[in-house]
Amino acid sequence: MSAQDPLEARKARLSTLARAPADRLLALWRAHAPEPPAHRLLRAPEIGTVMVRGRAGATGAPFNLGEMTVTRCSVRLASGAVGHGHVQGRDKAAALAAALIDALAEDGQGEAVEAAILAPLRAEDAARKAARAARAAATKVEFFTMVRGE
Repeated sequence: MSAQDPLEARKARLSTLARAPADRLLALWRAHAPEPPAHRLLRAPEIGTVMVRGRAGATGAPFNLGEMTVTRCSVRLASGAVGHGHVQGRDKAAALAAALIDALAEDGQGEAVEAAILAPLRAEDAARKAARAARAAATKVEFFTMVRGE
């Protein structure tokens, strides 16, 4: 993420928040801001579904894989900054926290939010991916061909 491209930075921030485990997101949020900032709900946390799409072999034609439950929320801080949050599952508190985190980052507190919340979430996500890759690598089968002597 570059400081010159706020749109890409926001996409990365919202993606990190959306994929984070709700309990971990809430723990980091509460440690960072024991009292939430003054805000007004633009869209109260609401639960819905989104269609998840996939591709056969990651290159084939897209197909509808199934639906996934998500919770979304939008807030406006007293300063006027607007934040949006979407999280997997049915956790309204996590969606509100994600929206507040996004709003604070949009309000000029991006470095503090990055250090206290987003960097740990990204590191934990990378560790989960590495562990999953290591488990998959442990099941890899090496095939070899023996040449008959003639």
